[in-house]
Amino acid sequence: YLGQLRTGDASGVATGYMARPDSSVVGVFGTGRQARTQLKAVCVTRNIEYVEVYSRNDENRREFADEMSELCNTEVVPVHAPDTAATEKDIVITATTSKAPVFDGRVLDEGTHLNVIGSNFLHKAEIDVTTVRLADVIACDSIEQCRLEAGDFCEALSERATDWSLMHELSAIVTGHKTGRPQNESITLFKSTGLAIQDVALGAKLLELAREEGMGTPLPF
Repeated sequence: YLGQLRTGDASGVATGYMARPDSSVVGVFGTGRQARTQLKAVCVTRNIEYVEVYSRNDENRREFADEMSELCNTEVVPVHAPDTAATEKDIVITATTSKAPVFDGRVLDEGTHLNVIGSNFLHKAEIDVTTVRLADVIACDSIEQCRLEAGDFCEALSERATDWSLMHELSAIVTGHKTGRPQNESITLFKSTGLAIQDVALGAKLLELAREEGMGTPLPF
């Protein structure tokens, strides 16, 4: 669960710095535990009014929609075609185990922000070359780690649709050294593979809260 939280938190931070401030419509791919914390983080960061969710299993889509509508206090609707979940969206979340792209990048609208978190192996890719090519800004939680794990970029790199030198670390955007959204109509993309420092940050916060609430047992070391 803590892994789900820290991955969701990272996307929440990226959304805060890269998505349009008026973003209100979200498309979600995936209905697992990671997808839940991803959507929750986005809903905390932006005033989300409407969400569409797609996965291959209709029952999972419906269950996710019912649960997250209540948890996020917004309308979450299951959809039956993958491209529908990516069309006319302010924010698109991919949190799947898919080894192949889950939607056609040509359906993306100007101004869309993407949080791409499912693939952490070089043989897996949730997004296609078109999506990478369209992205005006690509941020990674760690470029070094993405070189080892981000299968989403492999084909795009081989086709020269992007280059590592064109990508930014999310930390550089947070600190203001790089821009997360140059223009309102820019397409922005955050690729997360997950970092140990995110676990440390979450653990430190939990320890702080536990001490404030008088919870837990101090250990003698």
